[in-house]
Amino acid sequence: MTTMTMRIAPPSQPPSSAIAELRTPSASLFRRFSPSSSSPAALSYTILPHKFNLPVLRRRSSFRCFSALSPELKTTIDKVVTSHKVILFMKGTRDFPQCGFSNTVVQILRSANVPFETINILENEFLRQGLKEYSSWPTFPQLYIDGEFFGGCDITVEAFKSGELQETLEKAMCS
Repeated sequence: MTTMTMRIAPPSQPPSSAIAELRTPSASLFRRFSPSSSSPAALSYTILPHKFNLPVLRRRSSFRCFSALSPELKTTIDKVVTSHKVILFMKGTRDFPQCGFSNTVVQILRSANVPFETINILENEFLRQGLKEYSSWPTFPQLYIDGEFFGGCDITVEAFKSGELQETLEKAMCS
């Protein structure tokens, strides 16, 4: 296997002809940031033979991971979740859901005749990202009952069908 490395300064938007010249039918192009370069804008391109002779462009860039759940946000979410027996973090509001899954959970809670609060996560991107870490659940809506994460739409629907949701809600309302 032959490997070639060349160094060039990246244009703001490479013209398609430049990409076509770099990608030959027998090579794949991998682009990566080279921190040891003299110029911070320099990129390192490595051309490797491709198994099926198909041109493939992959960009690998370095980035910093950060937590969207700051200690202040965690404290605030803790207070909100524990101050309400039933709270639904959803896309939209209970009167105007902006997602079919959120609407489904709202309709289930309404049919269960329990008081519940809703918070529109579309109004605050930090809250939206922080809640994903807080609950270790990547999607919305997120239902919390008696201070604990219950689940998303699918779990709520299954629990409603089996009667588990009604039991959990009754226990929460009595405590």
